[in-house]
Amino acid sequence: MKIRSITLFANPGWPLNQDSVQKAVAFAAAARAAFERAANEVQTVRYATPAFPSLLPDCRPSIVVRFAQALEQALIPSGYGYIAIGPALPDDLDSYAAIPHVVAATENVFTSGLMASRAAGLSLPAVCACAQVIHALGPQDQAGFANLYFAALANVPAGTPFFPAAYHNGGAPAFAIATEAADLAVSAFTQAQSLAEARSNLVTALEQNAQKLTAVANELTNRFADTLNLQFGGIDYSLAPFPEIEQSLGTALERLGIPAVGYHGSLAAAAFMTDAVDRAKFARTGFSGLMLPVLEDATLAARAEQGVLSIKDMLLYSAVCGTGLDTVPLPGDTTVEQIQAVLLDLAALALRLDKPLTARLMPIPAKVAGEPTDFDFAFFANSRVLALEAKPLTGLLSGDECFSITPRKR
Repeated sequence: MKIRSITLFANPGWPLNQDSVQKAVAFAAAARAAFERAANEVQTVRYATPAFPSLLPDCRPSIVVRFAQALEQALIPSGYGYIAIGPALPDDLDSYAAIPHVVAATENVFTSGLMASRAAGLSLPAVCACAQVIHALGPQDQAGFANLYFAALANVPAGTPFFPAAYHNGGAPAFAIATEAADLAVSAFTQAQSLAEARSNLVTALEQNAQKLTAVANELTNRFADTLNLQFGGIDYSLAPFPEIEQSLGTALERLGIPAVGYHGSLAAAAFMTDAVDRAKFARTGFSGLMLPVLEDATLAARAEQGVLSIKDMLLYSAVCGTGLDTVPLPGDTTVEQIQAVLLDLAALALRLDKPLTARLMPIPAKVAGEPTDFDFAFFANSRVLALEAKPLTGLLSGDECFSITPRKR
């Protein structure tokens, strides 16, 4: 298991508060050193702000770009790998239009757009705005890579340490741990002689690692109690994968007995794995479920390439686990209206099941469904472009209303 990110959630102010920035810099160095001393490999330290519309005087692209660039210049040379400036918000629809400008003008800044929340319901204009962002980002990079830096959010709370979904609630600074822990599930299931043993193995591995992480986190909290009033937000055990077979959630699911992820039985395997995460005792935050990013997982990428795993399959599995649709390669000619339709499904699912879901969809310029992807990126496994079975919405669902969807009563 590795630490994908130590994510600091803080308010940098605008113009940037230099005292806040310097305290964040001090935390980055101390946090990495503390976890590495405890034998945890730390891939990145990251910084997440409150939703940028709540910090800036207005959301003209020029202002949002200056904010993002200022953070990048202040934090990236000082130990931070990436920055998230929080989501565009439905009550400020102009904020979504700034996002393609931010992605084009920065190298290390992630963005997001809120589509739905328990408090405000599902916003059809925000769903459309997120679809427009995804469509606009597609041509910015020949390989379709720009959409790596944007996610559409549904029912995602503040304090989630995985990017692009991360944002701060605006209160006292806090930090949380995002894990890369698919290998724990692969090992737990490979060694098991029964489902009961498989579950017990995974729960034990999660709890043992969580105890070590929490001990270090508590030390950091105490160290920065006076200067930052720092709080520990918890661990997001979404078992994130790395594109190698033994660090793949697809591999872990198949070790339970399904012939290939995408065939029937996959949903039961996904529910079983997420249930094990739910049973483990640790300070949890974020998704803490099962992450199925197609291009970040060697086995999932292979099953998608073989035509076994589809977008509808992954949306279905999100009903029992998961973070939604992540790093999904789409045809380059995918329209705003097609994207809007799939985002609407995801947002409705998130509200009805009262769970956080995101969509990181990646239209690949000049590619059609079935063609291979050709990313040259250490954290991606190449696959093929997936077909999106969607047509433009009509009638009431094509309007500009906001409406509530209450969670299913139990």
